[in-house]
Amino acid sequence: MSVRSALAATPRPALAFLTLGLFWGTFAAQVPVLKAGLGVGDAQFGTVLLGSAFGLVTSMWLAPRLDRALGGAGMQVATVLLALAVLGPGLASGPVAFFAAMVALGLASGLLDVLMNTRVSEAEARHGRSLMNANHGLFSLGYAIGAILTGLAREAGAVPVQMFAGYTVLALLLATRLRLDPEAVVAPGQDGPGRFPFEAVLLCGGVVLVAFMSEATVEAWSALHIERTLQGGAAEGALGPATLGLTMALGRFSGQALSHRAGAVTVIVWASMLSACGAVIAAAAPAPVWAYLGFGILGLGVSVIGPLGLALVGRMVPPHRRTDAISKVAVMGFSGFFLAPVGMGFASEAFGLRAAFAGVACVLLIAAPLALAIRARHPAGRAVG
Repeated sequence: MSVRSALAATPRPALAFLTLGLFWGTFAAQVPVLKAGLGVGDAQFGTVLLGSAFGLVTSMWLAPRLDRALGGAGMQVATVLLALAVLGPGLASGPVAFFAAMVALGLASGLLDVLMNTRVSEAEARHGRSLMNANHGLFSLGYAIGAILTGLAREAGAVPVQMFAGYTVLALLLATRLRLDPEAVVAPGQDGPGRFPFEAVLLCGGVVLVAFMSEATVEAWSALHIERTLQGGAAEGALGPATLGLTMALGRFSGQALSHRAGAVTVIVWASMLSACGAVIAAAAPAPVWAYLGFGILGLGVSVIGPLGLALVGRMVPPHRRTDAISKVAVMGFSGFFLAPVGMGFASEAFGLRAAFAGVACVLLIAAPLALAIRARHPAGRAVG
């Protein structure tokens, strides 16, 4: 299935992916100024970013219930919550307020992430085709657009609260287009609830966690690496996360076809090795242009790992378990967006950003044995591996 036909099969979830990507690109490109405004060190800044993990834990519990209670309005409600929570980081006057703002962001973005991935997984079951990479490609495209526009706005003198307010207006407008009813599934009482597939969730969640942790590291720290380590300007710094977003979009759109030919597990194994090479190049970069090359290679590789992990768990569990399983895998993975900056902050403060990015390469290689374990232990993994 082509990228165009895949997006045509999932128009509303695709718009949700684009909306969420626009926010995280906007946020990532403002990390240097947000950190400077708080007046904290690398380790403390990484710690306040951890606030989102608390929101994510709540979203794991809340998403299946919200999905059942709100039905077709689920993605709309989550997007409105995100649009309002976005204002928090720009208005925060200190580390405690910033931490609280990140809790709200983690909750809202986690809810939207789970619901939009569930709607895509349902569409995959309905069409019998892989659709996840194309949708995640739109997230990456939105991320790149958000980062580039934010970099230009920073150069023009815009402050975070202005850029976040602009996003709030846009997200509220897009929310009006996101109504989509969930698929009807067989009730647990009709086919037996069975044992919850914890092993599938843990293995697929580990794959997604590795991918999102690595992605989050570049999103949160690439601009700072370029501006501080390599002495680049604000626009050059914003090109770090923008490069990641653009290459991830390219990788995910290409992966839409590649996963059909090579199989999901095979693609994950090779992608983990490619992205690890990119992390090493970025760590050793003598100038911004080399860092862009490293981030680009990392983006191409890591782009397909997370979506394929989510697609695998959607195929490996019964339909009535899908939202619950995806919510757990998504939160495991999405927590990487906040656990990684904490680890990166402490590693950077202790050893420097170059060593910290080298550590990312080691993390990326963990995805390969996890994917092979999925293929060895689960029929669904063998079927697509």
